[in-house]
Amino acid sequence: MPPGLFFIDAIGPFFRGYRKNRINWSKIPFEHLEIQGDARTRQWQGIAADLKHFLREAAAMGYNAVTFDDLAHLARHPLHEKEVAERIEVFREEFKRLFEITSEAGMAVFLTSDILPLTPALEAEFGGDRDRLDRYFTGQVEQIFEDFPTIAGLIVRIGESDGLDVADPIRTCLHLTTPAHTNRLLRQLCAVAEARNRKLILRTWTVGAYRIGDLIWHRRTLAETLRGIDSPAFMVSMKHGESDFFRHLPLNRAFFRVSQPLIIEFQARREYEGAGECPAPIASDLEHFARALSRLPNLAGVSVWCQTGGWHRFRRLAFLPDAGDDSWIRLNAMMIPPVFRDGESVASILARHFGPERAADAMEFIQAAETVQADLLYLREFATGKWFFRRVRIPPLLHLYWDRLFINHAVRKILRHFVRDPESAIREGEDAALLFPRMIDLAARLGLPVDDLEHWRDFCGIVLLARRYYLLPYDPDLPEKIRAAKSAYKARWPREVRERYRIKLSFEPFHLKRRTLGWAAGLLLRKKRGYRLIDHVFTLHLLSFAFRIFRKRRPQSLPKFLRKSAMGIDTLFR
Repeated sequence: MPPGLFFIDAIGPFFRGYRKNRINWSKIPFEHLEIQGDARTRQWQGIAADLKHFLREAAAMGYNAVTFDDLAHLARHPLHEKEVAERIEVFREEFKRLFEITSEAGMAVFLTSDILPLTPALEAEFGGDRDRLDRYFTGQVEQIFEDFPTIAGLIVRIGESDGLDVADPIRTCLHLTTPAHTNRLLRQLCAVAEARNRKLILRTWTVGAYRIGDLIWHRRTLAETLRGIDSPAFMVSMKHGESDFFRHLPLNRAFFRVSQPLIIEFQARREYEGAGECPAPIASDLEHFARALSRLPNLAGVSVWCQTGGWHRFRRLAFLPDAGDDSWIRLNAMMIPPVFRDGESVASILARHFGPERAADAMEFIQAAETVQADLLYLREFATGKWFFRRVRIPPLLHLYWDRLFINHAVRKILRHFVRDPESAIREGEDAALLFPRMIDLAARLGLPVDDLEHWRDFCGIVLLARRYYLLPYDPDLPEKIRAAKSAYKARWPREVRERYRIKLSFEPFHLKRRTLGWAAGLLLRKKRGYRLIDHVFTLHLLSFAFRIFRKRRPQSLPKFLRKSAMGIDTLFR
């Protein structure tokens, strides 16, 4: 039986006019929303108009449920600070109207929440009392279900919280640290949802913190977390791989170990692959995963992020009027419902979208774009490997992160350790780059943005130079070639024309011998999911203690992007 729920996130309208240089796309920027006077009226009227347009677009593509952020900014509490309480009253009024618009459009409304949101006053009141914090959050959920009858359910995330850049007085923290505690709270929340005929959806995404940090891939952690939960209100939502939204990851085997209704998550605006600035089709993965899951009796839904995800400067908004070209996001988003609901092929979808006469060109373009992403942005030999550090699976893309390409001696040392056939890696990337002239020609014939292809081609030229620097014997002329290519890229694509990648160069020697790196990798990394004795003794425990001491004594020793991006690298060692 095909899945019946097709979710899509609706945060795009809330980012209109948000001019922050580097944007946290993980949640609505509530501090950007106006709460009084004409500014409030204009902004919220604009959000409502954009939402109506978005809903028409999403419904036409086959989506029937919409996700909004978030519970914490709609739930009252008597201990809230005065300013927080006042803002929440405005948000309750404005979101109630948006929820009604969504319901009238025939779309189910789902609200998101991290576990657990607090303000300074609430944190001072509850301290570390876990039972009181559980009751507080359960009460917040109960209140939301009572006050907003249009909300069909709540989607909770337990393994990640607000980024370090969030200045909102309402901030989330990692509250659940063990499978047993998570199971207890889920049972309480299921009772609340079941009594009010709502849904409670648990996202298994985690960033590796605490014992619960391997929930996304560890079968025992998952089993303990879900043990005995058979409520008709409960569903489980998982990313398609054992890490974030990357290529080269096989389908997460946890889909075949969960008995509760399941939702599979995809990202149409690929945060690690240009965030809508270049084609990043996932057609092959969609068809492969749909076939693999087609016989699962409990696949209940598909959830798609068309705007959510990442910390970067790219600012394409999906499915909004006069917001720039969203072709690459649209190509992914429009494929997902018919592939999973109807079993339709990508070729058939493209023929319907572009017309039969251009179907072959569209399919050729999609396949070429997938090849460039898989073989040029990623290093296939490294990306297809399976490596675990502590409670996380190592991402298959290390040198390119959000909107930054890192070309430095440290990355070179690491990649040279893992890539044993550098000549093949160079050849794969250069063969993929040869597809650009044909892709540009096809894009023009298909009415797709050629300018994006030319920008992507120029950036990928630097990626190819970087690959030669990473993998081949040191060439003293190459750093200067890379610097010249960076300068040409910046001149060709000035910020006034478009957002572009940041290319971070450093050719200073990284003083770590290859033998030492190999020893460290053997100690810290493993190829199997199961933990080794050394992990139980050292990697999971003593290493955490050592890292805390190191960070305390040398707080500025790590690069800023590791300390300040998202939740910070410290989270990995909790």
